[in-house]
Amino acid sequence: MKRIQLPCTLFLIALSLWSCGNENPKKAGDSAVRPPNIIYIMADDLGYGDIGAFGQSVIQTPNINRLSEEGMMFTDHYAGTSVCAPSRCVLMTGIDMGRAAIRGNMQWEPHGQMPLPDSSITVAEALKGAGYVTGMFGKWGLGITGTEGDPNQQGWDEFYGYTDQVLAHNYWPEYLVRNGEKVHLNNAVKYLDSTAWHGGYGSYSIGKKEYSNDLFTERALAFIQEHQDSSFLLYLPYTIPHDNGEAPVGERQEVPQLGRFQEMDWPAERKGYAAMIERLDGYVGQITHLVDSLGLGKNTLIVFTSDNGPMQETRSFTAFFDSNGPYRGGKRDVYEGGIRMPFVARWTGTIAPGTTTAFPSAFHDFLPTACAIAGVEPPEQITGQSYLPTLLGQEQMPPEYLYFAFYEQGKKQAVRKGKWKALRNGVFEQPDIPWELYDLNEDPGETQNLAGQHPEVVLELAQLAARAHHTDPNWPLFKTEAVE
Repeated sequence: MKRIQLPCTLFLIALSLWSCGNENPKKAGDSAVRPPNIIYIMADDLGYGDIGAFGQSVIQTPNINRLSEEGMMFTDHYAGTSVCAPSRCVLMTGIDMGRAAIRGNMQWEPHGQMPLPDSSITVAEALKGAGYVTGMFGKWGLGITGTEGDPNQQGWDEFYGYTDQVLAHNYWPEYLVRNGEKVHLNNAVKYLDSTAWHGGYGSYSIGKKEYSNDLFTERALAFIQEHQDSSFLLYLPYTIPHDNGEAPVGERQEVPQLGRFQEMDWPAERKGYAAMIERLDGYVGQITHLVDSLGLGKNTLIVFTSDNGPMQETRSFTAFFDSNGPYRGGKRDVYEGGIRMPFVARWTGTIAPGTTTAFPSAFHDFLPTACAIAGVEPPEQITGQSYLPTLLGQEQMPPEYLYFAFYEQGKKQAVRKGKWKALRNGVFEQPDIPWELYDLNEDPGETQNLAGQHPEVVLELAQLAARAHHTDPNWPLFKTEAVE
């Protein structure tokens, strides 16, 4: 059984940190004192450049922009990696891709993805040790009901959404899962060939009544109202703007209405992509409005980000919108476009409004940050560090380095230290393949490989990558690690 203890001294330290930004902080011992709420909103396959605050000029995101105006923008925040399940594993466990239990989108029997092991300690479990109520509404992708990775077995008091990310491709699904039980919806679903890679769980709908992301928002709003007198952790991993690759071409960006894009002289999926992001922005507005109307703004940290970079391949609409902003690459790349994410945080009265930071941080830093806010000891095995001091406007030492790995397409590695970024592709067959090196201060688009000019920097970063990487028989990064 997994248990986390709440040390009183840590709670008092955290209390003093966050209360310093409030005009009338409550004192320890006051019966009304409780740790701050945390709302973590995450998009799916949304690029750095898809948000107005980060440079988008066509798609309008006024509610997310407002979070940045009322809080802090992180310009150098990174996902766990550049694809769904492992990035979410890093977020949930505070462990980077050198040690993560889930390092790829491995399909599992009878369906779903490889389950997060019971030995993992998630941010939800950690915060329950501080008395938090935990709710998650959206896409999990770390184990279906009945496995070790079942979200209700990983610290979530309430779960409503998709446990299987293949089923999550369909925005009008046959059913969603609520606390281990299927809740059937009023949609007509067509499942596809059982011999395909998805085992027949890929689908699209021909009767579209109940849109999953609307349902997640409704449940999240109810959760906030129900637990407004408690400390709560609310995790909202929406599936927008991920496409449904199993739907007919031209119908893969699934959204109920195209809104102001209906009359645009654009291809259908370009319209759909833009409309999905604006719908997502509307959800953010609903959440923020409720928090403020209930008077919870000063006791609630709201975060918005994305799980990995934007789709590319044949999706020309992401190029049209410049979804990766100034960065090279997208989803499934370890170039910046695949892993650098839009990230904004608002905590009224605690985070100074309209601030921007270039402090380098990543998904594995969320768990220790949440623990610092809650006053609970983080698990010993984490690799992240809290960015709470940065949120509070204080100076803090940056991490020694950030490490990333991607376990598809020949397998890839990347490591960042300060301004330097080293990466290499195709390491499975060629473990000694040379590293590329980029100066992110001078060349954020990673266009000039400086490896030949700075061999000493390449060696240093290669050594850090070797230190970060730990072999897992389920996830061979190099051919020499593969079990015959």
